[in-house]
Amino acid sequence: MGRGKIEIKRIENATNRQVTYSKRRTGIMKKARELTVLCDAQVAIIMFSSTGKYHEFCSPSTDIKGIFDRYQQAIGTSLWIEQQRMGEDLDGLEFDELRGLEQNVDAALKEYHVISTQTETYKKKVKHSYEAYKTLQQELGLCEEPAWFVDNTGGGWDGGAGAGAAADMFAFRVVPSQPNLHGMAYGGNHDLRLG
Repeated sequence: MGRGKIEIKRIENATNRQVTYSKRRTGIMKKARELTVLCDAQVAIIMFSSTGKYHEFCSPSTDIKGIFDRYQQAIGTSLWIEQQRMGEDLDGLEFDELRGLEQNVDAALKEYHVISTQTETYKKKVKHSYEAYKTLQQELGLCEEPAWFVDNTGGGWDGGAGAGAAADMFAFRVVPSQPNLHGMAYGGNHDLRLG
């Protein structure tokens, strides 16, 4: 038994409206990803919920600005120099149309503020992550190459001495946070043995 068709109109119940938005948003994003992969299409979606929450999808091969640029080329006009955006040709508009235009501008400014705030937050997070990465790299950034010390005393792995016995080699890394180990010579008097 198939699902019955629902009437396409605004959902009055706020909870149901939010649930429907969430489910359909997920569906649209999934379809956009599929379209990108299957058809090698460049897709961008920007949406705001009724609560002002911002969601977007953009094909990995491009970015939102690139999509806007291509859109402007395709329609042969600039999104930013449209006559009404410049405040021209408003004389013929009715009061309700002007009021609607004002509300659209207010809504756009609020959305811009949300995007701007989120962008700054993400930039700070990226900067913080990069600084944490560099700090960890410095803390863990041991010498590029291990320092090799050779025991030429003639002692083999069994600790015995003998003529022509192979030299024991030990690899050490010096940690920069321990400057007292830098330049330390490996002397002949040692009790360090492996095994």
